[in-house]
Amino acid sequence: MKRTHTCGELTAKNIGEKATLLGWVHSRRDHGKLIFIDIRDRRGRTQIVFYKNKKAEELRNEYVIAVSGTVQNRPEGTKNPKIFTGEIELNVEELEIINPSLTPPFELDHATEVSEEVRLKYRYIDLRRPQMQKKLFLRHRICKAMRDFLDEKGFIEVETPILTKSTPEGARDYLVPSRLNWGKFFALPQSPQLFKQLLMVSGFERYFQIAKCFRDEDLRADRQPEFTQLDMELSWTDEEEIFGIIENLLYRVFKETLAIELKLPFPRMSHHEAMEKYNSDKPDIRPEKKGFQFLWVLNFPLFRYNDEEKKWDMEHHPFTSPLAEDIDFIDTSPFKVRSRAYDLVINGAEIASGSIRIHKRELQEKIFKRIGLSAEEAKERFGFLLEAFSYGAPPHGGIALGLDRLIAIMCGSDTIRDVIAFPKTQKGICPLTDAPSVVDERQLKELGIGVEKR
Repeated sequence: MKRTHTCGELTAKNIGEKATLLGWVHSRRDHGKLIFIDIRDRRGRTQIVFYKNKKAEELRNEYVIAVSGTVQNRPEGTKNPKIFTGEIELNVEELEIINPSLTPPFELDHATEVSEEVRLKYRYIDLRRPQMQKKLFLRHRICKAMRDFLDEKGFIEVETPILTKSTPEGARDYLVPSRLNWGKFFALPQSPQLFKQLLMVSGFERYFQIAKCFRDEDLRADRQPEFTQLDMELSWTDEEEIFGIIENLLYRVFKETLAIELKLPFPRMSHHEAMEKYNSDKPDIRPEKKGFQFLWVLNFPLFRYNDEEKKWDMEHHPFTSPLAEDIDFIDTSPFKVRSRAYDLVINGAEIASGSIRIHKRELQEKIFKRIGLSAEEAKERFGFLLEAFSYGAPPHGGIALGLDRLIAIMCGSDTIRDVIAFPKTQKGICPLTDAPSVVDERQLKELGIGVEKR
């Protein structure tokens, strides 16, 4: 049978018409000779009714079925104003059981009463729930609005490599052994940082990417080992231009997806003021805690002192430009150096981080030296970037916006796992596929890798 309508579109204006619906059995109610079933697809639910139908007696929750029949008015007292199709029902004349189903491990209407691990193990069932699908549809609309906006503003979307060079700064890299280059490893990118800077050197001027990134770090509700960010970089820019682009992008996203008009411009606060007033670099400045309050936090310290190793580290990353008036402090008083870095905070959660970048080789080498990288180490890790700067690099800057975290906040979810189709648990595992898993000894041998037992 070929579908004529979705399960969420039939109304009183279709009464008397023939219709064919395809979907899942959401629920069933037996009333003697009558069997009432709600059939569900991603568009909604429709009540269907069988009269003296033996085949319908076989139906159970989550069976996949096709039904054809005539749309009729629901009897008075049985109409359901809570759903779009609540005025009508389909009197079934033909039924096809496309695929039966085992009894699901949890009821879709009561999924929140089971553990998250069970929901993640059977994620394909969990994702059938309308409230879960609604979040992923919102995610789709948010990404579309972002792409449309940036395209209109002259940005080009460029994909950057997933297999790249390990340049450990901050979080641990996920390493990938190279079979063809014995004893050498790729790393999965923690961000497209270096490649987007190289795109500015290449003359593309405005880049963006909805990028998958990877960090091997301890997990919590708003972290995942793989996550998605809206990554952007601009040439010939400054903080004011970047703030304006992000503010207008978010204004459009919130208006198009949630029908909320944000108040622009967003307030701003220096890092020093935030720490003095709130003892936090991501303060929640809402006078009352239900709306969305954005805040730019500016001019973070460029360096922080590492007590363990007795040396200076970067507060953000080593490609962040210092304020021009503080450059002379790099060698003498690193604690005084302020950066041209900025974070965007919403309701006390950081959702974006960026900076104006260093674009001169001499200053970049000076920063590397200050954080303890020898000339040889700098060349080994970042020689390709330093060489690129020698061929005419324009001033540039950018920002990366954490999509998972932003969408979770927009949905009112407590965890970003709710807005990712197939997330990992807080232990960094996938209960659905049982990843990570042991691999065949032959695969390890091909890579020259042995695993020590603990």
